[in-house]
Amino acid sequence: MMSEVLAIQLEAAAKAAGLVVVASEAGEKYSGGATTKFALALAGDASKTMLLELSEAFELGRPDLKDGVKAYLAEVAKRLRNPRPDCYVTLHGLPLSFGQFGWPFHESTSGADTSLVHGEVRLEDGHESILHAKIAASMTVTFRDVVPAPEQPFAEGFIYNAVRKTMDQGQLELVKSGNRQPVPLTTRYYSAKQKKFIFNDTSEEQRKDFLACKVYWLSGVLGAGAPVWLLDPRDAQYLDVTLEELRGAVGTMAAEGLLQLDADGDYGSPTAKLMERGGEYVAQLARTLESIKPAFNEEMRSGLTNM
Repeated sequence: MMSEVLAIQLEAAAKAAGLVVVASEAGEKYSGGATTKFALALAGDASKTMLLELSEAFELGRPDLKDGVKAYLAEVAKRLRNPRPDCYVTLHGLPLSFGQFGWPFHESTSGADTSLVHGEVRLEDGHESILHAKIAASMTVTFRDVVPAPEQPFAEGFIYNAVRKTMDQGQLELVKSGNRQPVPLTTRYYSAKQKKFIFNDTSEEQRKDFLACKVYWLSGVLGAGAPVWLLDPRDAQYLDVTLEELRGAVGTMAAEGLLQLDADGDYGSPTAKLMERGGEYVAQLARTLESIKPAFNEEMRSGLTNM
């Protein structure tokens, strides 16, 4: 009965956002309990979908949760217009896809007072890459207090940004196979005074470089030139800027002949001038991949150490 109520509520909320539920299925929480997985698509275009997984007992109609879900679905509708809605780039030039996340958060089984969510990120460089990282994002009790609910609509954005930030710091490795790697979420990512998440302090030049890199990879390489969403609130949070500041950077880049914008200026694709920089982005990718490889003490490898 609870899953039926949730399905009806979500279908109505999705419709209001210009979305449709094209499929749904029962799921299971990591620590036990039921979930429902909904495949969302744009109304009139089911060629791309995004998965939303909610606890069966999630109260979508609660006043303190309803607006958050509404905002999340509105972003999904925007993101589904991207050629690869699952892809993002990092400040250090890594194009990544995010998937196989098991929502909602579950309590740690090791005795630690933390909540966890498991997922996977994969390198997306336009080739058949097998490099990936299985991650276990954890948040502390203190951090949980700022999250309205441990469910996907309220946590997905800052989880993805924490993964990007941890990757930027060289604390995640992309491998062919391996165990889960930790992505700790603490209050250092949240300003209680400003009541917002903060991941990076960026300059205008860094923001322009980030957007150029994003458009090159997500549109030029992965999207066959199809326009991508340039004013994604997740990118604004990741870069610690307002959407207006992000729009300003987009306008500057268009004036410099790097972007071809749609009528509203919200989506854009790379010009030939930007695509000519491809060698720079490929070289940046190679440098970043090299930098996140684990370093070994060569003297210890050769046995030249005192034990």
